[in-house]
Amino acid sequence: MVEIKILGGGCANCKRLEQIARRVVEKNGIEADFIKVTNYNEIADMGVMSTPGLVVNGKVVSSGRIPAEVEVEDWINDAS
Repeated sequence: MVEIKILGGGCANCKRLEQIARRVVEKNGIEADFIKVTNYNEIADMGVMSTPGLVVNGKVVSSGRIPAEVEVEDWINDAS
């Protein structure tokens, strides 16, 4: 199972990133556990200074932007 963390306070960009990640997981039939991290101290502890952020299996793969769906798909597939 892939652990996917969405980092951010719940803004529109954070929600968009989560939608992309969920679509990738569903499209590829991957089992994933989604965790929303909204505490900015926890986010900063992961080394992320701008949101939205995406963490796949403990590795920060994106921060401060909404990545393309193909990028998210590559990261999740590489981790599964």
